[in-house]
Amino acid sequence: MLVSLLYKPIDKINHITYEQSDQIIEMHLVTGKIYDVIKSFKEILFLKKLGDLDGWLVETAKLEIDEITSFVNGTTQDKQAVKNAIELEYNNGLAEGSVNKLKTIKRIMYDYSNFKMLRKKIFLRNYYR
Repeated sequence: MLVSLLYKPIDKINHITYEQSDQIIEMHLVTGKIYDVIKSFKEILFLKKLGDLDGWLVETAKLEIDEITSFVNGTTQDKQAVKNAIELEYNNGLAEGSVNKLKTIKRIMYDYSNFKMLRKKIFLRNYYR
């Protein structure tokens, strides 16, 4: 359920209401901290607040939640890419999605993966949509 919060606000998630989220946060303080971290990162990313990124990384690292610390470490190591994602309007998401779809089809076809079969599979998949 927390993963849904990365992509959608609470009012757009079908399985949870504001009241339920408030109860969860009251009962589990770590969950509240994680929610706040996610919310503030989304704000930096979508509202283009590049100046807040460094402060967010420092403050979030202080929480010492393993999964969040791992995310902070990865973000710190690839800070220029994150800054580019915040600053620039364009990205390579469409190309990455196509490549990911192709790799998934290839993985499904494991024993039958030669180019001829892969080509047929892709054409058939696109035909029956």
